[in-house]
Amino acid sequence: MSSYLELTARQRIPAVFDPGSFEEFLPPSARVASPHLAQLDSPVSFDDGVVVGRARLGGHTVFGAAQEGGFMGGAVGEVHGAKLVGMLRRAIDERAHAVLLLLESGGVRLHEANAGLIAVSEVMRAMLDVRAAGIPVIAVVGGANGCFGGMGIAARCANTVIMSEEGRLAMSGPEVIETASGVEEFDSRDRALVWRTTGGKHRYLLGDCQMLVADEAQAFRDAALAAIAAIRDPRLTLDELLAEQAMLTRRLDSTAGLQEPMDIWKGLGIDDPARVPMLDADAFLQLAAQHRAGVATGER
Repeated sequence: MSSYLELTARQRIPAVFDPGSFEEFLPPSARVASPHLAQLDSPVSFDDGVVVGRARLGGHTVFGAAQEGGFMGGAVGEVHGAKLVGMLRRAIDERAHAVLLLLESGGVRLHEANAGLIAVSEVMRAMLDVRAAGIPVIAVVGGANGCFGGMGIAARCANTVIMSEEGRLAMSGPEVIETASGVEEFDSRDRALVWRTTGGKHRYLLGDCQMLVADEAQAFRDAALAAIAAIRDPRLTLDELLAEQAMLTRRLDSTAGLQEPMDIWKGLGIDDPARVPMLDADAFLQLAAQHRAGVATGER
């Protein structure tokens, strides 16, 4: 099995979508690069760090994108964001079966500042437009750079978030938190703490991601197929928003004063939380299922 984490954006596409089915929009040969980076004498990429296009997944026509973490950490600029928005709007026009976003991003490029921020807001609006059109949106997070900043917010606009333990999802990255609030608040060099706080297992237990898989491209593909098949109505409803708000309120109440993820897991009712980081994906999912079953029956 190939490690999803170690693949580039262009390697992930044939590993996740049906082989040979991907039709790229604005490929590198089109040389659509950010004008802002050139003005700052910064390196450019002829695809601006994101691959977008049409493909097939399980025989169905889907639209997809893959962010390249190797170029500026997958950060979003004006052109990068415009490519994502254009792909999402075209998915609506062509009545796609689903949209699959392979996300790996540190957030917005500081080089492009307001243009990048506007681009991310347009991506989020386009994602919700896709859902409103009855088309499921699936976000995949498993890259080495994680999914932070504006794209971390965008990921939660999807119907389903699929992560590996190695994937990370948050608003602010560890280095950003440390710079703003000091190492006492968050030590970005403590890699175990970083993964406990932002990694897939923590996000799954908190409900921020709906599916957790092993670090295998095939596992992500299988999960995406299962997620799309399970969605009956992809539209965002008021009831869903109210339920999400209630969940966040409960989370704030139950985790007040807790900073170590293991303490949060213990508060959730996880027995022996110290073993959670050592479990493989299957064993972890079994533990999580047992915990949720206990909550449902009132045993926890």
